[in-house]
Amino acid sequence: MNETAAIVPMRWIGPIRITGNTVNDEVSVPLATFESPLWPSAQRGARLSTAAERGIVATLVDERMTRSILLRADDAPTAHRAVRQLTAEFDRLQAVAAESSRYARLIGFTRQIAGNLLFLRFEFVTGDAAGHNMVTLASDHLMEHILKTIPGVRYGSISGNYCTDKKATAVNGILGRGKNVVTEILLPADTVASTLHTTAAAIADLNVGKNLIGTLLAGGIRSANAHYANLLLAFYLATGQDAANIVEGSQGVTHAEDRDGDLYFSCTLPNLIVGTTGNAKNQGFAADALARLGCREGRAPGDNARRLAVLAAATVLCGELSLLAAQTNPGELMHAHLKYERSTATK
Repeated sequence: MNETAAIVPMRWIGPIRITGNTVNDEVSVPLATFESPLWPSAQRGARLSTAAERGIVATLVDERMTRSILLRADDAPTAHRAVRQLTAEFDRLQAVAAESSRYARLIGFTRQIAGNLLFLRFEFVTGDAAGHNMVTLASDHLMEHILKTIPGVRYGSISGNYCTDKKATAVNGILGRGKNVVTEILLPADTVASTLHTTAAAIADLNVGKNLIGTLLAGGIRSANAHYANLLLAFYLATGQDAANIVEGSQGVTHAEDRDGDLYFSCTLPNLIVGTTGNAKNQGFAADALARLGCREGRAPGDNARRLAVLAAATVLCGELSLLAAQTNPGELMHAHLKYERSTATK
């Protein structure tokens, strides 16, 4: 029997002013969440984006979707020879991958050898799709080709966990998985005081103590932020994304500086896995949301997904900045939760 889970409340916040190498626009974004304080918090960040001279400057640094296969070799020398042969024949690997899809394009691979086990982490661009199925299909084709042409290796698994899909790992933060976006904002001291009720120095100091040292003591993996996952989950649910990808998506680094009283604030997200076409995105509320976000336009393949990734990253900055500012003031965080969650629950 097919059933429908409870409908998640959704609101649009914004507009968020964004400039950069992918988006130059003012856009409102949808957030679907049961954590109602996220809406006013992100809205405060959005308001700041319109007050900043350049808004939120978003730079899309890189994009690559990955799938790692596992091969069992006779021994380590055999695995090493296989890697050397595959590297020498990379053009052929690209042609094999291209046979699986009009949009999948193999752009590289990395390897790990552990004993006689060979892990190959293939990297693709996938057009406007998030690419989970696309890269798996391409990897199936590559696996078949390798088993036919490389002596001494056998099938292990189509996914060897070196991808890494929906797990918090160092490899994704180092090599990237999905879209890598850096967002930045520069706010004058008087705006920080009047809107955030704090100072640049207080935010920068808290970021070091909480996000950097606190995360280090907790054993965080390639991550130093307050709550990227909150904003990403709300954004992903509202736009029909695979919500489990917030596991790697929420790995990222918040950086803040006091620049003579002005606040420089940035969020780096190296693992944003989003798509504007595919399962759950072509109908219903998700299709409507993507259209309203300007992510269903007739652009070149991949442009809509890149736009969506930048919008997600800018949304994260809005919420991250607002939360850190609140935590510089004793009692403000709890007051907001009591005000918005209690009032929502009693309506």
